[in-house]
Amino acid sequence: MLWVKAFHIVFIASWFAGLFYLPRIFVNLAMVAPGSVAERERLILMARKLLRFTTLLAVPALALGLWLWMGYGIGRGPGNGWMHAKLAVVVLVIGYHHACGVLLRKLADGTSRRSHRWFRWFNEVPVLLLVTAVVLVVVKPF
Repeated sequence: MLWVKAFHIVFIASWFAGLFYLPRIFVNLAMVAPGSVAERERLILMARKLLRFTTLLAVPALALGLWLWMGYGIGRGPGNGWMHAKLAVVVLVIGYHHACGVLLRKLADGTSRRSHRWFRWFNEVPVLLLVTAVVLVVVKPF
C-alpha cells in the first residue's frame, strides 16, 4: 500500500504542477500583441503539449487514488466524512482540468474574450483546491 500511496502523491503533485503552469501560459496568450503571430503560435503549442502531458499525469493519479480507496479501503466506513469532501474536491479538479482544455481551444481559435487579469485569478483556483484536499486528507476534520 505504501508504494501505491507514494506514487499517488507523485502523480498528484505532477498533475497539479501542470495545472499551475497552464493558466500562466493563458495569461501570456491573453497579453500577446495582435500582430505577434509567431509568439502566439509558440504559446499555443506549449499550452497544447502541457495540457496533453498533464492529462497523461492525471490518469495514474486518479487510478492510484481509486486503488487506495476501493482496494485498500482508505476513507471507507463510518467516521470518514472527509473522504466525501475530498472526492468532491477531486471532481472540481477534474472540472478545472476540463475547463483548461475548453479555454485553450477558445484561445487557439481566437474566440476567447477573457483578459489576462481574469486568467491570473483563474490560475489561483488549483492552489485553493490543492490546499483543501491536503487539509482534508491530513487533518481529517470530519
